[in-house]
Amino acid sequence: MDGIASDVAVGVKRSSDELLSGSLYNSSNSSVTANGSDSKKLRVEDSMDSPPSRVIHIRKLPNEVSETEVIALGLPFGKVTNILMLKGKNQAFLELGTEEAAVTMVTYYTAVTPQVRNVPVFIQYSNHKELKTDSALNQRAQAVLQAVSAVQEGGSPSSAAGESVLTPAPSPVLRIIIDNMFYPVTLDVLQQIFSKFGTVMKIITFTKNNQFQALLQFSDPVNAQQAKLSLDGQNIYNSCCTLRIDFSKLVNLNVKYNNDKSRDYTRPELPSGDGQPPVDPSVAATLSKDSTSLLGAISPLSAAAAAAAAAGRVALSGHSGPGGVLLVSNLNEEMVTPQSLFTLFGVYGDVQRVKILYNKKDSALIQMSDGNQAQLAMSHLNGQKMYGKIIRVTLSKHQTVQLPREGLDDQGLTKDFTSSPLHRFKKPGSKNFQNIFPPSATLHLSNIPENVTEEDLRLLFSNSGGTVKAFKFFQDRKMALLQTSTVEEAIQALIDLHNYDMGRGHRLRVSFSKSTI
Repeated sequence: MDGIASDVAVGVKRSSDELLSGSLYNSSNSSVTANGSDSKKLRVEDSMDSPPSRVIHIRKLPNEVSETEVIALGLPFGKVTNILMLKGKNQAFLELGTEEAAVTMVTYYTAVTPQVRNVPVFIQYSNHKELKTDSALNQRAQAVLQAVSAVQEGGSPSSAAGESVLTPAPSPVLRIIIDNMFYPVTLDVLQQIFSKFGTVMKIITFTKNNQFQALLQFSDPVNAQQAKLSLDGQNIYNSCCTLRIDFSKLVNLNVKYNNDKSRDYTRPELPSGDGQPPVDPSVAATLSKDSTSLLGAISPLSAAAAAAAAAGRVALSGHSGPGGVLLVSNLNEEMVTPQSLFTLFGVYGDVQRVKILYNKKDSALIQMSDGNQAQLAMSHLNGQKMYGKIIRVTLSKHQTVQLPREGLDDQGLTKDFTSSPLHRFKKPGSKNFQNIFPPSATLHLSNIPENVTEEDLRLLFSNSGGTVKAFKFFQDRKMALLQTSTVEEAIQALIDLHNYDMGRGHRLRVSFSKSTI
């Protein structure tokens, strides 16, 4: 294979009757082989307890699935070095470049159900450590992997077979259409999904023919090509919000404003403008005339939950609608209070009720406004440190958190926040919907009185037990960024100082920031 390392090989079998006398592995069980010399039967690997291996076993694939679709399952996690497809058995083996990449892939797909053509598939470690295949078995599969490998390494397909499968990218700009859009998809969601494949420079989003569309520009056409290969036809949510991706005829986007409709990440100084900027006629001319009516938007937090899934190329399994109750465990029972949980989890949704369990005070139930908010909070807060302990956040089977019976003293372990004025997301269309980020060491401060100085804020946050490493006022001095030493310190500061009374009717607002100073 021209231009490809010798350790990359591909094999494909069309049906179980052609399994080369049933041989797919050698007697040492250390590698999977397909060389026509063995006579043993294929051993179907159905153990979820197999030790980690860089060979992944994929089962229950839909009929007529392509090699490209199978490779796309592994592409976001690292280099794919080999593939063996058993189309008659609806199975495949995928070999990744490193065991670490395979562990990341399996771990991710344990939490988020992978789908191919809207069909859930099953992914597990293979019992084998290496995939040995005969590259002569199927030239098309060989060409697909060669082309993908060339893209991953920053080159372009060089063989005629490769070019027939994956032609060089004509443009760094992708045209994206969202079909079956049950949930809203924001500019930030697109940025997080597509940035897995390279540097996203510019995005313009708009509605045309009653359909959400976007133009997204990468720094390199190769990145655009890889993103299209992996994401085209994939769902952001189960059976909805399907990505339809083509190359745009444009090679550069002209973004005039940085707001929730358009963004130039290379020019943060651009004004926000008033609403959505007009789409250039040359941009509109590149868009497809086909349109499908939107199916309606449910919750703005749903899109942020999709972003939390961090890949966007597989469905986000989770709840929607009412019943968003979380179980939080491994809490510091000496320090935690309903109020502290309300403040932290309130970053990702409107907390309705909190109950610290009477007989297990290191655990609590937290009721969010709906299941999408619960999914979002779980995605961002599970595994974070709160009061020195790594907390675990899972979805609870409870639909609501029960308040104690009237007259019963539960020692203040249960609190109803339904009518709290501190809910961040109670106003439809609030800008808070666009500013939901994972916990970070950098905090965004707002509603700062004009007489408060940098020294005042540094002292305030230092007194909460953290170290202020950097500080920066925004131009109007009503907002600022403050960087602590660790994410744990930032979490503690947010719990302590969000809604802090700064005087003159100003309550300090504290959020996590995606920026650094």
